[in-house]
Amino acid sequence: MGILGSMETSNLMIQRQVNIKAIVTPRWKEEAQQALQTQLNQVDGQLQGLDMQLQQVLSDIQKQSIQPPGPDTLQQMEGVKMQFNQGKSELLEQKNQVLQQLQQVQTLSIEQQVDQGQVVSNFAIQVGDNLISKMNVEILLRDGIVEEIRGDI
Repeated sequence: MGILGSMETSNLMIQRQVNIKAIVTPRWKEEAQQALQTQLNQVDGQLQGLDMQLQQVLSDIQKQSIQPPGPDTLQQMEGVKMQFNQGKSELLEQKNQVLQQLQQVQTLSIEQQVDQGQVVSNFAIQVGDNLISKMNVEILLRDGIVEEIRGDI
């Protein structure tokens, strides 16, 4: 290892988060809307399945209990309903978030740049490098193709 001021050069490999941005194009918008619509359909399917499960469980509880159902059975049924309603609330919240994202995608302007996530990149630093500028790297995509790499690679 070199000491600051010595003649030998030392490299250190470290990792950084690289931001990925996309340029909004008609194709990007269509693909984003399709992906969000698929998520919506999945959540709707889960909601339907949850309702059917609830009806089945309540039906099973009723079949196993004496008629008319006693207070213990009614309490058990209410507990089951509460559990299912909690799951249903979570799914409805998820559906609401997807609907908001879909609305946001629809309002984006063509050529606007949007965040797409991050990837990890390894890079070498050595004495004298500006760590801050080396950490700030961004990749710009147009329809999945790298259009620009910004920052100190």
